[in-house]
Amino acid sequence: MSQADPVRVLVVGDPYMPAGIFASALAGLGDTAAVTELQLGSPVAPPPRTDSERALREYMGDPADVVDAVAGHEVLVVHGAPVTAEVLDAAPLRLVCCARGGPVNVDVAAATARGIAVTNAPGRNAEAVAELTLAFALMLLHSVPASIRYLVAAGQHATSVYEGSEFIGSEAASTTLGLVGLGNVGRAVAVRAQALGFTVLGHDPAPVDAVPAGVAMTGFEELLGRSGIVSVHARATPGNRHLFGAAEFARMRRGSFFINTARESLVDEDALQQALVSGALAGAALDVAERRPPGR
Repeated sequence: MSQADPVRVLVVGDPYMPAGIFASALAGLGDTAAVTELQLGSPVAPPPRTDSERALREYMGDPADVVDAVAGHEVLVVHGAPVTAEVLDAAPLRLVCCARGGPVNVDVAAATARGIAVTNAPGRNAEAVAELTLAFALMLLHSVPASIRYLVAAGQHATSVYEGSEFIGSEAASTTLGLVGLGNVGRAVAVRAQALGFTVLGHDPAPVDAVPAGVAMTGFEELLGRSGIVSVHARATPGNRHLFGAAEFARMRRGSFFINTARESLVDEDALQQALVSGALAGAALDVAERRPPGR
């Protein structure tokens, strides 16, 4: 009885997630899988050329490179590489694995029409993003960015324990944290925030699988008005671009803080800058930002 042929797997890496990481993880399959690596060198994608390419919300690299490499493979593993209808038609694929929370770089409709299963990794970085969010919240509450700027600008260390009142902030136990979006990340933030003493409000326009104990669900406008910190964890969709604009910042408590660790498209950054300059908001922390023209 002959041994079954190994499953042919193509792993496509990108500058954020190298192909070698996938190959190393799949090495445990031994002789049951024959793994080929393709490493995309540039995150820049050419202008979309097909309807399927235009249907993808985001991706990195040239779909043509994936088309050329995928021939003969049964399984395709990607992070940010494009998986278009043309890619799906170039090989006898049975499975596409997307190592992201949402398969926004995969034409899921085209895969479904061809009977090809698609998997993703919901919550894969939820803990890391939750920890970063809480780090941002504590830094803002305790005026860490302002004190750093003061020292970098040649400010002097205090000579007395009675100096530095301008950097006195607040504590978690006296602060209400409003979470917009209670998916994997939002729920992870809620649990950790309550352990630190925050009062946590939540809002999500979509049905929530499970609300962490102790989180009070509210309407959007109520959350804005009651929170000392508003933190965004919503998934970006075509319908919620600039979910936070001038009107939303105006509804927030004067002197409150804003955090975005979700997607840059959710925030009108010009409106955010105006809210900060005017003093309506006391501070903001972002780990995503819209690409701006050179010089801005």
